[in-house]
Amino acid sequence: MKKVKTKIDYGAILSKHGLSKTSFRMELLALFYSSNKSLSVDDVIHNSSNDINKVTVYRALERFEATGLIHNVPGKNNLKRFSLCKEECTPHQHTHNHGHFICIECDQTYCLESVQMPKLAPLENFTIQQYQLTLEGVCKYCNSQKINISNASF
Repeated sequence: MKKVKTKIDYGAILSKHGLSKTSFRMELLALFYSSNKSLSVDDVIHNSSNDINKVTVYRALERFEATGLIHNVPGKNNLKRFSLCKEECTPHQHTHNHGHFICIECDQTYCLESVQMPKLAPLENFTIQQYQLTLEGVCKYCNSQKINISNASF
């Protein structure tokens, strides 16, 4: 059976989130939808067909995050990375309840939808505003590259 690929209306998504439909925002949203991993500012610049500067990228990412389109994910060495919000996030609250995996070889961060965050009991005299569950190791892609290299004959 042939898989039918549905066309995503990026303009409608931007409008739904109160964002203007500039060509760069449309391209940026398409980049997030086509990526299965998180993106850094440098990733966005590298994958952009436009001659775009970092300030424009940062502003667009901030607007996407503020409207609930993307969320900030942990990155290696505190590098800021972003992933598409799969939940229905709002401008005032991101509802992510999953862990993240950072590959120590390629530095990519992956959302682990199947790894739920533990419920924390209230802590006396502390107000928790945010907490993260981050796992580190070698991702599937980097593991497969190691296997391919070890099976190569020289």
